[in-house]
Amino acid sequence: MKIQVSVDLLSLEQAMNLLQEVAPFIDIIEAGTPLIKQEGLKTIATFKQQFPDKLIFADMKTMDAGELEAEMAFKAGADFTTVLAASSDGTIAGAVAAARKYNKYVTADMIAVHEPVKRAQELEKLGVNYLEVHCGLDDQAQHLCASTVDALTSLREATSLALSAAGGINETTIGQVAASGADVAAVGAAIYAAKSPGEAARRIREQLQLV
Repeated sequence: MKIQVSVDLLSLEQAMNLLQEVAPFIDIIEAGTPLIKQEGLKTIATFKQQFPDKLIFADMKTMDAGELEAEMAFKAGADFTTVLAASSDGTIAGAVAAARKYNKYVTADMIAVHEPVKRAQELEKLGVNYLEVHCGLDDQAQHLCASTVDALTSLREATSLALSAAGGINETTIGQVAASGADVAAVGAAIYAAKSPGEAARRIREQLQLV
């Protein structure tokens, strides 16, 4: 399983300082939605330029203009872009078309999807590459992330798509996420809000190696 660091900071300078510390322990760098909105697409380009050996994940959370926004992310240097699974099939198809054009990947973010298994099967037919089980920040604040493992298990049984998980994952829970069939675990605050982000990332990598 790959480890993705979710950089949900609001400053590109802060983000780069963080990544210099944690890069040795992670596989994928995520330009978080707040950071992209604050700093723009230059965030993606800077990450790719400074860390060419890492995969770059642009958390665009596209809800409309799927092909246009996906192409923007890929042109900036992203390897992955996200489209909301709750968006229209046309939006999904547009993002997939852009991914195929650039030989990149689309992750469908399952946040707020009420029938995840049904939608996952539809998304597989539409050609997305990954499904992301995502417990958002607002739900994390209300301690609503306990179902992540169950959601991963049900999706693993229902689809052959690669799975990622995001939201509240830390060194205590990453083993459960891996055992539930996730291909990628996105870790955010457990790394970027730690007293020593590099040490936190190293411990998470160690825990994963024990699975």
